[in-house]
Amino acid sequence: MFKLVTLEDTIRIPPEKFGQPIESVGYEQLKMKYEGLVDEELGYVVAVIDIKVNPVGKIIPGDGATYHKVTFSLLTFYPQLHEIVEGEVVEIAEFGAFVRIGPVDALLHVSQLMDDFITYDEKQGILMGKETKRTLMTGDAVRVRITAASLGRGTSGKIGVTARQPFLGKLEWIEKEIEQITRKGEEEEKET
Repeated sequence: MFKLVTLEDTIRIPPEKFGQPIESVGYEQLKMKYEGLVDEELGYVVAVIDIKVNPVGKIIPGDGATYHKVTFSLLTFYPQLHEIVEGEVVEIAEFGAFVRIGPVDALLHVSQLMDDFITYDEKQGILMGKETKRTLMTGDAVRVRITAASLGRGTSGKIGVTARQPFLGKLEWIEKEIEQITRKGEEEEKET
């Protein structure tokens, strides 16, 4: 889930940046500090936006820089357990597929792909169900449910997803499933 989070912090403006617009210097400082960060409370920080820098700063003896309080907003992506998301398959491996959801890639393990024995074709880069003949390849759009999220400090985290529930999986599979249910419902109505 994407969120806007408002925070306050103090930024250091080095002497070589004096004379430049304070808002743009503040933006540079915050961008370096926050963008790309993974935090347990914030999630994945995508962008810094809406910056307000206090023009009155403080000088600390021995440091020629000025320190200013700043209020700003962060656009973050925080994966919620059991949340249903759509994404694109960006990589196929023998053990599963990586699905891009928001700014991060989640692992869709082969055991969580479908109720079928799955084979991996390395040459074609596809995962295929033995009985259903359903295939998954790079570029496919999928709908998945988040089953695990581990957000450590720094720049990495891990997300696990599943497609083994009704109306989850490759979008083409879901459309066919809905068509079958609709057709079955119409046939039952005709019989009564």
